[in-house]
This record gives sequence, C-alpha cells and structure tokens, in this order.
Amino acid sequence: MKVSIRDVAARAGVSTGTVSNVLNGKSTVQAHLADRVRQAARELGFEPNQAAAQLRGRPARIVAALVPDLYNPYFCSLLASLEECVRKSGYGLIVASANESPREERERLNALLAWRPAGLVVIPCTDEFRGRNIVSQRRVPFVVMDRLPVSFRGDAVTIDNLDAGRLAAEHLVNLGHRHVVVAASTLQLRNIRERYEGVCQVFRASNLDVPRIFEVGSDFQQAADALSDFVAEEPRPTALLSLTAIATLGILTSLQRRGLRIPQDISVVGFDDYSWMQAMSPPLTSIRQPVEAMGREAWERLRARIQGSEAAPTTVSLLCERIDRGSTTPHSENTPKAR
Repeated sequence: MKVSIRDVAARAGVSTGTVSNVLNGKSTVQAHLADRVRQAARELGFEPNQAAAQLRGRPARIVAALVPDLYNPYFCSLLASLEECVRKSGYGLIVASANESPREERERLNALLAWRPAGLVVIPCTDEFRGRNIVSQRRVPFVVMDRLPVSFRGDAVTIDNLDAGRLAAEHLVNLGHRHVVVAASTLQLRNIRERYEGVCQVFRASNLDVPRIFEVGSDFQQAADALSDFVAEEPRPTALLSLTAIATLGILTSLQRRGLRIPQDISVVGFDDYSWMQAMSPPLTSIRQPVEAMGREAWERLRARIQGSEAAPTTVSLLCERIDRGSTTPHSENTPKAR
C-alpha cells in the first residue's frame, strides 16, 4: 500500500501540516520536529509526489546540478559530497552533464529547469558561463561551484587555485628540481591559469625559469597519448606536476608505457587525491582539494537562497592540502629553498 503524508504524520506524532512544511523546506518548524518528520519519512519509505507539486505551481523538492563531464572523477566526487548534504535536508538531486560543450550546457540547463527544481548548482564549461542568462531569467536560486566565471556576481564556492599551484611547486623546488614540466587540461579555464600562475610565482621567487606547461585536454586517452610522446623526448624533465585529475592519470599512464620508474627516473606530483593514489607503488604525492567542504558550503548557500535569503552574494575560496608520499624524491642538483 502506498505511504501517504498522513502515515508520516502519525509515525512522527505531528500534524499533516507540519509534515508538509518540513518536506517543502519551510523554516518555521522546530528543528527537533523536523528531524522526527524526516526520520519517519525515511522509515516508511515516503516519497513526495513531485509531479503534483509541479501541477500546483510549486518548485519540486529537488535540487538540480549540472557538471561539465561525468567521466571526470573529480566532478563525480563533488556531486557525491553535494548529494549527501542535499539528502540530509530532505531534498533529492538530479544531475546532467554538458559534455564540456557550451551549447549542450544551455540545452541541459533548460531540461533541468523544466523540472522546476528548488535550486541549482552549476560547474560551468567555460569562463564565460553563457548559460547564466537562462538561469537568471527563470529566477531559480543557484550557486556556481569550482570554476568561477569571469565577472560573476553571484554565490560561488571554489578553491584558492593560486595557493594550490604554490603548494605543489614549493615541494618540488625544495627537493631541488629545476627542470619541471606542468600538465593540465587547458589554459582557457581561469582556475587552471591561476594554478599555473601559482607554480610560476614559486619558481620566479627562487630565480628559476618557470616550468613549461603542457595542455592535454579533458579526455584521458588523449592526455595519455600526448604525454607518452612527450616523456620520450630528451632531455627528460626531473619532475612532472599535474594540475587536474585527468592530467594526473595521463602522466601515470604515459610513464608506464615508456617504462619510466617513479620516482627513480622522474618525480610526480598529482592533483586531487583518491584512494587508488595510496594503493600505488609508490603512493602518489598529491594536492588534495577540499571536496567535502565544497559540497557543504555550496549547499549551505543554496539552501539559504531557497529559504528566501536576500543577503549579498558571497564567494568562498577554500584551501587545498598537499599530501607528501613516495612519488617525489630529492634531485641531485640542489637549489635554494623557496621562501
């Protein structure tokens, strides 16, 4: 038998009106009562009728998220973090991918907004975020995550990309590496440019030539093929530094193809941090992005907008952490330490 809102109210010991207010995100319900309602709904397996809500002209009890690419493990990690926060607040999450295409980004935005979501989280494909007008016209609360568009004035959650680049570069400079090559997706993205600038700042401060950057795109196979030819060149760099998850995988695959050992033949600093990086031999030194905190911060800002907040927009910039492991080793030609 289908569970009704009355069943939830009976289980929680509250009125059907209280259940309705909780499930519709109204903040007038006391916290302990709201927790009882959500617990009762979970125990009974109650799912609100989203179609009925739409017919009544109300936003559905769902949040939409649009990411550039679902094949990228980093974006999937962000979605998992966001979904956990959304679910705990009694919302569902629907997801779409723009396949790194501005045209598809606009199409997917229109499709997601047709569901009348309560709010939207977007990781734009480009710095321009050409789909922002679509969202603004629909007057749907939204938060931009990870990639901060140019001249953006809304709520956003990102990382301090300059500092992330500096963290990686300082480690290699302190280990005595002079000939370093950087691998990244594309300099057409602001966050990648900022990470690379952070790397260059450290090298300039140490009176060293700035590292060459190698753009490998956002496709793993393409990145691996391009880097495989590059690492065969002479003279070979003493260290490779990645600025994206896909570039990290490309580096590791290309070195394996060429039979180069880490760190005996070449040191490697990766970007992002996943369980498999610890299972490698040797484990991979990497820059860890605060994925859980990003999801939490994005949802807190979006939930406030859903509940009617008219506070000035804010941009949250979180710090990364470097995890030092066995994939980096001192180079024989020592250089002065940075800073």
